[in-house]
Amino acid sequence: MPKHATPARMLGALVAPLPADAERDAPSAAPPPSSTLTEVVRSVYDYMPATLLGYIAGIGVICMLFWSATPASVMLPWLAAFTAMWLARVFVWQRFRSAQPQTPAEWKRWLLYWNAGTLTSGALWGSTAWIFFFRGESAQQIGLIVTVYTFCAAAVPVLATQPRVFLVYAALCFVPMAARIASEGSVQSWQLAGILFLIFGLTAVLARNYRQALQREIDLKVHADELLAQLRTEKQAADDARHEAEVANRAKTQFFTAASHDLRQPLHAMGLFAEALRNKSHDEEVAQLVNSINGSVDALEGLFSELLDITRIDTGGVEVNPRSFEVGDIFRKLRLHFEPTAFEKGLGLRLRGGHHVANADPLLVERILRNLVSNAIRYTNDGTVLVGCRRRGDKLLVQVWDTGVGIPEQELSRIFEEFYQVPGNGAPQQRKGLGLGLAIVKRLADLIGAPLTLRSQPGRGTVFSLELPVGRLVKATPAALTSKTPAGLTLDGRTIVVVEDEPAVRSGLEALLRGWGASLVSFDSVAATSAWARQADASARPDLLIVDYRLENGSNGVDAIVALRERFGPLPAIVVTGSTMSTLDREAQEKDFHLLIKPVVPNKLRAMIAFKLKVKAGAST
Repeated sequence: MPKHATPARMLGALVAPLPADAERDAPSAAPPPSSTLTEVVRSVYDYMPATLLGYIAGIGVICMLFWSATPASVMLPWLAAFTAMWLARVFVWQRFRSAQPQTPAEWKRWLLYWNAGTLTSGALWGSTAWIFFFRGESAQQIGLIVTVYTFCAAAVPVLATQPRVFLVYAALCFVPMAARIASEGSVQSWQLAGILFLIFGLTAVLARNYRQALQREIDLKVHADELLAQLRTEKQAADDARHEAEVANRAKTQFFTAASHDLRQPLHAMGLFAEALRNKSHDEEVAQLVNSINGSVDALEGLFSELLDITRIDTGGVEVNPRSFEVGDIFRKLRLHFEPTAFEKGLGLRLRGGHHVANADPLLVERILRNLVSNAIRYTNDGTVLVGCRRRGDKLLVQVWDTGVGIPEQELSRIFEEFYQVPGNGAPQQRKGLGLGLAIVKRLADLIGAPLTLRSQPGRGTVFSLELPVGRLVKATPAALTSKTPAGLTLDGRTIVVVEDEPAVRSGLEALLRGWGASLVSFDSVAATSAWARQADASARPDLLIVDYRLENGSNGVDAIVALRERFGPLPAIVVTGSTMSTLDREAQEKDFHLLIKPVVPNKLRAMIAFKLKVKAGAST
């Protein structure tokens, strides 16, 4: 199809990526793929509006040049032929726009319609040269040659994908014009005809070079399209795999969470029953079995907590929310949790520098320090555990010091590995742990971007140092007070209120506390506790409250504590829970109670009761 386009339109056609050849020169060439054929057809029909306008412009030029020199009997049939061709092409174009070809055969049929119109227009332009060349002077003749050649040159980008159609079209335009010129018989006419054939050849070479360049562009485009399709497929596969991994990670986290909570209940009851058995029997072998049971329960509790932490970190379930906070807020929580344990071992727990303000995630910093302090108390048999904070330039140095067994130098490089335990820790009476605590510390420190360092001397102790950015708050907090008293336990003459809705746990706790000499008042709900408190007189005032956090109908043990304190005034209280939610810490500070996480082995419960009541005696251990 001849293309009557402006230079800008022609330039756009030259640089636009077009599809590969629909027809090859060699007869043996394979037909183009259906997708390429589709692009070829759509591309040529996209040029149709400009082509139709070009016809009008070309016809106008010919009429302007030859109207006065051509009789109506010749001009009008010529105009009628072009008008019929123009209307036919408009009709085909409109039908194509409303059609929706699907199969390769349908696309080939529309390409055939287009090529037929193109070759018809080529024949009409060739006949135009034959009819009008000798009807004008030199100026009109030059105008006629330029007009016909313009349509040939403009067809180069349009027909680049169909080289044979282009050659036929150009021949239909040039050959009649050259033959008409040569028919004059003069030397000049033969020379001009030769020049036209030379121009025809150069135009064919131009079309061939353009087609080769275009083919390279098309190959690159097709390759890019294939890569894009492959990338989309691989991206979809990656998205599906990531979704499956996220589902699996969520399922794994939910499993560990459920196991951590649900298995704490029977473990908690088992430890209580075992200690109650010890109190019923003075057999040394039974006492050793009870110690083994308690040690196993304690180990399982540590395993649940540490595996849950590792799982949350590895699955991206831990979000970092940095903000400014007073270090003393964390120190108070550490004292709340670890002072009873240190008290039982006869250790001093000192916290210094709580007035400093850090900028980090306070929950993650607290989790790091909890692991470090727990480790320090476990491996320290005599002396002090010190948690301190001091300023170093624009950083805060938070350190945990202990006077424990220390770590050999050759073990320092492996101390943060998962499940790694330092051989020969020098404290065989202490449970060595599972080797996950320091791995959790390292991962959390990396997560919040806080450098963590370690120094240790065997036999003298260890210090872990954590660097945190300085925050902007200036509010100071008093340093925490500690005590150091050897712990034993006797509860003779003491009255303890127990609120627990799990029958097995309640029975085990009752048996254990009665074995230690306590008098008990036991309930399974907040409602029963409140009813008793309203009816009891002042002489029934209990010495201690031990309540489960999660009770029936959405209520919790804190409600029971509030009800009892409203009746009897301030009472020391311990809340036992299977949940590791850190939100309970703030509530514990606000409402003055201590937390124990299930399963609670008897020695931890004994230490907490001794701390709350400030009692000691020679109870059996």
